[in-house]
Amino acid sequence: MEIKDIVKKVKQIEIRTRKKTEASLMGQYHSAFKGQGMTFSEVRPYQFGDEIRRIDWNKTARFREPFVKVMEEERELTMMILVDISASMDYGTKNQLKREYVAEIAASLGFSAAGNNDKVGLILFADKVYKVIPPQKGRKHILSIISNILTADYISAVSKIDKAMEYMMGIFKRKSLVFLFSDFEDTYDSKMLRVASKKHQLLGMRIFDEKDNEIPDVGYALLHDAETGKEVWANTSSARWRYTFAEAQKQKVRALEEDFANSSASFMNMGTGADYSKMLYNYFQKK
Repeated sequence: MEIKDIVKKVKQIEIRTRKKTEASLMGQYHSAFKGQGMTFSEVRPYQFGDEIRRIDWNKTARFREPFVKVMEEERELTMMILVDISASMDYGTKNQLKREYVAEIAASLGFSAAGNNDKVGLILFADKVYKVIPPQKGRKHILSIISNILTADYISAVSKIDKAMEYMMGIFKRKSLVFLFSDFEDTYDSKMLRVASKKHQLLGMRIFDEKDNEIPDVGYALLHDAETGKEVWANTSSARWRYTFAEAQKQKVRALEEDFANSSASFMNMGTGADYSKMLYNYFQKK
C-alpha cells in the first residue's frame, strides 16, 4: 500500500473502533482490569466509618487526634499485543484480510487502554520476533500500532508462538494483559502457554477466514501452504474429502480451547467480519 492508502485505512479503522470503544468497551475494560493494587495518596483527619487499620499512628500521636492514610488504586496497566505475521495471516476471501481484522480489534483494545491511561505495546512475530514496539500511552501511539500491523511484511515461514511468548516474558517482568492473535495453523509447546498464563493475563484469539474451516467444491485444486510453500492436489468435489478436512479443523479448535482452559488462559475463535466488540464485551464482563 502507498502511504496515502495506509493513512486512509488507519483513519477508517480509528473512526470505526473509537465509536464501538466509547459506546461499550471502555467502561467494561476499566471494570475488568482494576490495576495492580493500592498505593498511598495522602493523610487526612479521621472520619466516622473509616477503617481502623488505615490510621496513621505517627501523625495521630503528633497531633493528638486521629489521622488516616488514604489509598488509591494503582490504575496503570500494560497491555501487550502479540500478532502472528506468518503468510497465512495475510489472507481473506470474503469480508476482509485477517491482518485488517486483527488491526481493527487491536485498535479497539488499544483505545480502551488509552482511555484508561494504560500503556500498550506490540510484538510482531512469525518464525522469530521481527518487531517490538515498547509500551507507551496515547492516541498517536495506538495509530502507530495499527499502521505497523497493516504494513508488516508477512513472512513465508512457520509461526512459532513459543518464541514470541518466551521473548515477551524475558522483557516484561511485571504482570501484563496479553492479547495473542494468530490463526494457530502451526503447533506450539503447551508448557510455554501454561508458564505465560501464570505470569500474565492471557487471551488467545484464533483469527480465521471461512475457507480455513471449510473448502468448497471447486473440483481438482492445487492447494498451496503459504508458510511452508508445500503444494498438494486435492479433489474438492469429494464430499468425504471436504468432510474430513472440516472435521480436522473442528478438532483443532477443540484442542486449542482445551489447551487454553487447562492453562488457565482465555480463548476466542473469531471469524473475519464477526462482531468482535460483543465478544470482547463479554470477555471483559466475565473478568
